[in-house]
Amino acid sequence: MNLANKLTVFRIILIPVILLIELFPYSQFGISIPYYTIDHVSISLKSIIVLIVFIIASLTDFVDGYLARSRNMVTTFGKFLDPIADKLLVNTLFILFAYQGVVPVVAVIVMIWRDTIVDAVRMLLSQKGMVMAAGYLGKVKTVAQMLAIIFVLLNNLPFELFGVPFSSILVWFATIMSLLSGASYVIQARSYLTESM
Repeated sequence: MNLANKLTVFRIILIPVILLIELFPYSQFGISIPYYTIDHVSISLKSIIVLIVFIIASLTDFVDGYLARSRNMVTTFGKFLDPIADKLLVNTLFILFAYQGVVPVVAVIVMIWRDTIVDAVRMLLSQKGMVMAAGYLGKVKTVAQMLAIIFVLLNNLPFELFGVPFSSILVWFATIMSLLSGASYVIQARSYLTESM
């Protein structure tokens, strides 16, 4: 359990922390959540705290990858757990947003379907001793998802002040990139997927 893997595990631990912050029944315990208003846009302290935790979790993703490569800490455990931690973090927040009605359910379903299909393709290829590296479209998708989460938590600030639905644009852009990157993975692996048909 090297430092890179510990950071990955720490990222996974932060996910239930986010869930607890978001879903805790504050009113039942007489806790009032403060809201801060900028012009006509409000943002809750709860969202700010979740945003901070999410940014910390996202930074551990960058740091553990850097440490694994630069200090020769790449392990089978890390290769297995790191992408799982990333998807658990991102998908958990998108599911929460869909549950709260702040992002379209269809967008979240498409992103989760894409991850499931890509994971299945990778699993099949691994059985043949092949590894499919993350492509450019997949990286763009990940960045778009993380930015979308940040701006949803910020209640679309500062763009909401000018009536620009930037967080919604990012959510749909991430959805489109999910479809395109998923299709790219399937196309790359099509000869292996169809060889036994």
